[in-house]
Amino acid sequence: MELKELGKTGVMVPEIGLGTWKYHGGVAPLRRGIELGARFIDTAEMYRTEDVVGQALDGLRDSVFLATKVSGSHLHRGQIIRAVEASLRLLAVDQIDLYQVHWPDQGVPIGETMAAMEALANQGTVRYIGVSNFDVRELREAQRAMANHPIVSNQVLYSLKDREIERDLLPYCQEQSINIIAYTPLADGSLANKPRFTGKRNKGLATLQEVASEVGKTMAQVSLDWCTSHDGVIAIPKTNSLARTEENCGASDWRLSPDQLSRLDSAFPA
Repeated sequence: MELKELGKTGVMVPEIGLGTWKYHGGVAPLRRGIELGARFIDTAEMYRTEDVVGQALDGLRDSVFLATKVSGSHLHRGQIIRAVEASLRLLAVDQIDLYQVHWPDQGVPIGETMAAMEALANQGTVRYIGVSNFDVRELREAQRAMANHPIVSNQVLYSLKDREIERDLLPYCQEQSINIIAYTPLADGSLANKPRFTGKRNKGLATLQEVASEVGKTMAQVSLDWCTSHDGVIAIPKTNSLARTEENCGASDWRLSPDQLSRLDSAFPA
């Protein structure tokens, strides 16, 4: 599994991780992913999957980079403290590697939120601080509120079908050494299945299938490799299937050619 640096921390994390939004696959797929090198698991307070992630981590905690999020409706200082305590209990750990603000809330001063996040980092409850679903303006505001710790990641929607962040957010994060953690990188599975026909409406999927055939990989693996071919981007696909977990982990340790990347870009215009 290829690794990428988390921000400027010197910490290396897998470029393919394990997402758990709407996850109900139990412990086995998560453990298999860890075994195959996807040692980055992402969950969240609102996902209600922290307990199963905790079960999957039993006996493996030291080898996994663990990320979770505080709900966007719990961003006052006291709410964050209560949320992280609940997450620690459910995950059965004493420290969270990456704690993220799930959504910005314009009704809560960003300074209050980020000060609480920094307090958790100062006391060692969390190692690193990230955000999720922040645009450039919101990200800059959050950065200005930080006193002692950098924001190392921004978890956002990104896939061949969802490329809006390339306009300004992705370049900004790359410039600031903030990792993009791409959620739903397979567009809810639509980038993992062969098209029923190859007409005009399916030009993108037809090209994706063509490239997959050229490299001897699946459409899902090509889609994920396209994501992680961008500097600083980590993908966290979710699957309840053991077989799909193995397939997703096979998206690393190789790269699409510049020509193949260009064809995919053209087939799925931003």
